[in-house]
Amino acid sequence: MSWDSVGSHIKTNKDTHINDILLEKEGFLEDAEAKILLYKFLRENITFSVDLLSGVKLFPFQHMAIKSMFEVDYFLGIWSRGMSKSFTTGIYAYMDAILNQGVEIGIISKSFRQSKLIFKKIEDIANKPAARYLSQCITKTSKTNDQWTMEIGQSRIHALPLGDGEKLRGFRFQRIIIDEMLLMPERIYNEVIVPFLSVVENPTEREDMAKAEDALIAAGKMKEEDRYIWPNNKLIMLSSASYKFEYLYKLYAQFEGLIDGTLPSKGDTARRAIMKFSYDCAPEALYDQNLINQAKASMSESQFGREFGAIFTDDSSGYFKISTMAKCTIPEGQEPSIEVKGVDSDKYIISFDPSWAESESSDDFAIQVFKMNDDTETGTLVHAYAVPGAKLKDHINYFHYLLDNFNIVGIVGDYNGGVQFINAANESSLFKKSNIKIKTIEADLCKPESYQSDLLQMKREYNISERHYCILRKPTSQWIRQANELLQSNFDHRRIWFASRASGDNYTSQTRKKIPISKLQFISHESYEEKQSDAAKMIDFVEHQEDMINVTKSQCALIQITTSSTGTQTFDLPQELKRQTGRDKARKDCYSALVLGNWFTKVYYDMNRAKQAAVTSSFTPFMI
Repeated sequence: MSWDSVGSHIKTNKDTHINDILLEKEGFLEDAEAKILLYKFLRENITFSVDLLSGVKLFPFQHMAIKSMFEVDYFLGIWSRGMSKSFTTGIYAYMDAILNQGVEIGIISKSFRQSKLIFKKIEDIANKPAARYLSQCITKTSKTNDQWTMEIGQSRIHALPLGDGEKLRGFRFQRIIIDEMLLMPERIYNEVIVPFLSVVENPTEREDMAKAEDALIAAGKMKEEDRYIWPNNKLIMLSSASYKFEYLYKLYAQFEGLIDGTLPSKGDTARRAIMKFSYDCAPEALYDQNLINQAKASMSESQFGREFGAIFTDDSSGYFKISTMAKCTIPEGQEPSIEVKGVDSDKYIISFDPSWAESESSDDFAIQVFKMNDDTETGTLVHAYAVPGAKLKDHINYFHYLLDNFNIVGIVGDYNGGVQFINAANESSLFKKSNIKIKTIEADLCKPESYQSDLLQMKREYNISERHYCILRKPTSQWIRQANELLQSNFDHRRIWFASRASGDNYTSQTRKKIPISKLQFISHESYEEKQSDAAKMIDFVEHQEDMINVTKSQCALIQITTSSTGTQTFDLPQELKRQTGRDKARKDCYSALVLGNWFTKVYYDMNRAKQAAVTSSFTPFMI
């Protein structure tokens, strides 16, 4: 935890603690005074108040965090995974709403599902028998497609999707809670979030009081230092640690510099606190040691440091650098962004890495869509799908949706399982009803000495109108090496891109696309919230696409290269990760689909440039 050494950042108006004041009280108290003293007592004794109102017994670190959230203007919590970030923040939200009537609290996260998680934590607490007082405080709850609201007297707690940030501009929050600050775009933080903090509550009342104080000071009846200090708006941010080149670390370093005085404040009077909680700060009852041991054994040192140690780390140590991939990511607000329905005039290719197991501990069935740029001969990942354990019909249904909503000019898949998948799709009633039949091209395209002739063969067979444009790649050791080296080279030279998150008008447009959203399974059944409208599901779907692009980059960053005694190179997860089992195991299927899509992009443009050799006829005409 970081505080100013002289305490200037946590200074309050209180000279004497309320508990000491109460100890001095004797005899009868008037009703008004008793109410004020009770409020002050509850406000200053957070652990007691939380237990009284909701039956939750706080750990000491939770008490420290919530107390700090009440006291400062900017709170930044860098906490280990599993450290009850959402639970603790939910407690702060309802306590603030109760004790500061009329306050507007906004909960924002990378996705609407994540924002609703804190909201649900409050509901879960309120539904327990020990929370009878809290439940009585909640006067109304409303849930729409893109906004959940809980009313506590005159206070309101809102859970909102981040979206493009524009929806937030219509609110006047006095408190903003950001969960997973690591994933908050820098532009939205600076252009949307920060301006909230400069909009004061009750400006006319403040002006009137300032004039009255001016008059009292001028008459000698009041000292300047006795002016009333109005509370500032608050920003509560929680996250796991990030890489040092990411924006979160920049913000963390700025806060730390302003707190310890190494950065000039330039008139900044805001009070700040940083709390870093590693897993080893947690009470024994909070963590399963077996989980920690498994994480240490299955994660890289830097990954474990970020996710459990609250440590900001340098670049990834794998074959593909996360910093390089960040440079290949389209900046927010620029195109191409993620897409749930393609532009009719644009071209797209599909790559897929199949998995047949119907268990959520299996590998993902991964499908990716790349938007082609004929001018630069590059591809941009604009859409991704990765679901473990779904039924074959679900994968076929999603595949059909992509073919029906994107102008596909090529398909590439892993031969192992790809043959069966294409055949199953072609034979499905869905494909037959739509009169869709995918045909494969048999060109090898693996041997350098025959590559040009293979391209010509591909060009002769290639036919978009007949959907004769699918290549099923046999993963030979030679091809695997070439394809991975190509991907690394294309990252270095910016020849493959990751789409930006949807923002602005594009975000609104994507959430309103007409697609068969009710029929699509895009995450595992256990992870998905049932009983929501198509409009709400579309918001989740659009936000999920950003998640999938981040997952793809994360999987690439884990890949390591090993060389056998015979010189064969292997590109795979580290051994400790490969040994993982269960639903949350490390996977690489999105990475595999990316390798395929990147390789096919090159092949596609090489094919288009390939020239047919002039045909020399041996026929000699003659007269009869």
